[in-house]
Amino acid sequence: MNIKAMNKEICGRMEKSITALENEFRAINAGRANPALLERVSVEYYGVPTPINQMAAINVMDARTLTIQPWDKSTMKMITKAIQASDIGINPTDDGSVIRLVFPAPTEERRKELCKKVSKMGEEAKVAIRNIRRDFVDQLKAQKKNNEITEDEQKDGEKEVQTVTDNYIKNIDKLVKDKETEVLSI
Repeated sequence: MNIKAMNKEICGRMEKSITALENEFRAINAGRANPALLERVSVEYYGVPTPINQMAAINVMDARTLTIQPWDKSTMKMITKAIQASDIGINPTDDGSVIRLVFPAPTEERRKELCKKVSKMGEEAKVAIRNIRRDFVDQLKAQKKNNEITEDEQKDGEKEVQTVTDNYIKNIDKLVKDKETEVLSI
């Protein structure tokens, strides 16, 4: 495998790790109304687990309020129960046509706890990036052992892999710092 093809594959795999981290960060309740918090909540609808966003319109009313307007009014109670059973930690209110979720401002202790969680997620993403690096370095060593590449090509490949890894690690650090700032600035 030449270095350009390898570089493209490395970037693709590392980009998936970054995307996964960003999706995890979206699901963190930082005290602001965020429709992404409901992405993981499913409702048993005609025997099939169905995401809420496929059953209702979800809107942000203000910084702390989400409204859920089901397209089928008969699903109101099911959606309310699913939200109560989820790990969101917010009790929905149902007025017969709209479900409201009011997000309380997190306490200082809760914000620090969220920062630790964000930091832990960032470390897990870095481990994933480093595992990708290790896989490609092992691949280069195997190619060298099988005389498919020269020692210089192996060293150049390892330098390239390390450079890409360092860039993605910096990206993760920035994402973690930004999310921590968001959580603490409420």
